[in-house]
Amino acid sequence: MKVIEAKNLCFSYPNMDGTLKSVSFSVEEGNYVALIGHNGSGKSTLSKILVGLLDDFQGDVTLFGEKLNNQSIVKLRERIGIVFQNPDNQFVGSTVADDIAFGLENRQVKHEDMQGIIEKYAKETGMENFLSRAPESLSGGQKQRVAIAGVLAMNPDLVILDEATAMLDPKGKRDILELIKKMRSENPSLTIISITHDVEEASNADKVIVMDKGKIVLEGKPEEVFAHEEELESIRLEPPFIFQLKKALRQKGIEIPNEIKELDALEDFLCR
Repeated sequence: MKVIEAKNLCFSYPNMDGTLKSVSFSVEEGNYVALIGHNGSGKSTLSKILVGLLDDFQGDVTLFGEKLNNQSIVKLRERIGIVFQNPDNQFVGSTVADDIAFGLENRQVKHEDMQGIIEKYAKETGMENFLSRAPESLSGGQKQRVAIAGVLAMNPDLVILDEATAMLDPKGKRDILELIKKMRSENPSLTIISITHDVEEASNADKVIVMDKGKIVLEGKPEEVFAHEEELESIRLEPPFIFQLKKALRQKGIEIPNEIKELDALEDFLCR
């Protein structure tokens, strides 16, 4: 089933020409899709359209088989969760528990059911020991975990991570990527779109969409997209280090399976 289908999507901000230019793509249920490109490529504008923050677009967008418009967006938003680059912008509660509860309250979840849900997703994201803490006292990675917990508590079918690792240090990024893996293993039907300029993160996706100047310039599996080195370099992107290393090893006659996408897995393979 196609969770997202966009056809000839166009959008321009006032006094700007062509932020999105005839963008067409689809996302299947259960896929992890990385949407990459530098600032100004159009990727964040695309995410705002998908969650209904921008509605003055041309073309067609279908979510879960239903056309996106002003009438359908309220119902569709109940199936979508979004995590922004700066989690401070979406904190509303005085404690971690209050913040996870916020979306549940908006959906009128019974109070007697709420505590169990809060504890479940705090534990899922490794934040069960921080429920009484104020969000502002947490590290960047912990804040993003709380933001993700709040989104997961609402049981969405689609999660959009809008530059969710951009402000994190390397450990924080690894923690969030591990959390994404865990989310997918526990709910195979969950669809994730990660909007990022981090090619290392994109290497873990099922599908990569590369945008530049409002257009999709490359699309496919990571190994297919990152094989286009010259095209990527022309838009100031380069393949992830693991893909560059695999290419160098293959040039030395060492054949590396495509499914190996991480340095630890590559090291294990080479040490057999």
